[in-house]
Amino acid sequence: MEKHEQDPPSVQHFYVDEAGDTTLFDKKGRVIVGEPGVSHCFMVGLAIIPDPKSVRKALDDLRSEMLTDPFLNRQPSMQPESSKTAVAFHAKDDLPEVRHQVFRLLPSFGAKVIVAVRRKSNLADDARLAYELTGEKLTANDIYDGLVRQIFQNVLHKSHENRIVFARRGKSDRTEALTKAINQAKLAFAKKWGERPDRPTRINSASPSDSGGLQVIDYYLWALQRLFERREGRYYRPLEQQYRLIMDIDDKRGKPNGEWYNDRNRLEEERLKPITEG
Repeated sequence: MEKHEQDPPSVQHFYVDEAGDTTLFDKKGRVIVGEPGVSHCFMVGLAIIPDPKSVRKALDDLRSEMLTDPFLNRQPSMQPESSKTAVAFHAKDDLPEVRHQVFRLLPSFGAKVIVAVRRKSNLADDARLAYELTGEKLTANDIYDGLVRQIFQNVLHKSHENRIVFARRGKSDRTEALTKAINQAKLAFAKKWGERPDRPTRINSASPSDSGGLQVIDYYLWALQRLFERREGRYYRPLEQQYRLIMDIDDKRGKPNGEWYNDRNRLEEERLKPITEG
């Protein structure tokens, strides 16, 4: 009988970041969602990337090429001391010419992207209700961790091992809290399907300059944020096939769990709930 070498166990690589901010109120308790410098939405997304090493190399090669381009390399964001494009791609800070080249490269990475979106006017209502009922304030970490549970609920059972890299948030070590959020996502999956996905799961935090995968999810989130906040779809459309699921949690006009967009329910600008509605 012919012998075959056993295939190595599969590993799934996840990269997690956020877009928008969690600011809801000013110091006097007034809702300031949508005011200058304050976003209408907050979203957390993950990118599943098949080959993180090749992604990192492709992004590093592109950045090195740009840093030798006399048309670009004199710009402030391209200087190392700026800690911007010179060290990592970040869609908000990158020049339009830089963004164009990164967007052209992204589809070749084969990423699969899942995003959960909260509308902050609804979050403000949730925060007020929670305070009335419990006397406790809704924190930025509460909001973030809730969306982490949402995006991981149905993806942790598809490989032998999961490796998750979160974009670092502030200076505190949140490994314990993030591990709790991931375990809660596993429990939610078990409750729904009767099987808990107890795959080995490694959790780390990193800066975008240390992770090509974090630079990738940053761009996908930026493109989606432009669509939600400005109804500007020209960045989203070229990447549309890589978004496997977008959960618009507060659009309950048709479904109690929100509107979920995927390849069977295409996201169209005109179908989005108006950004200023409660």
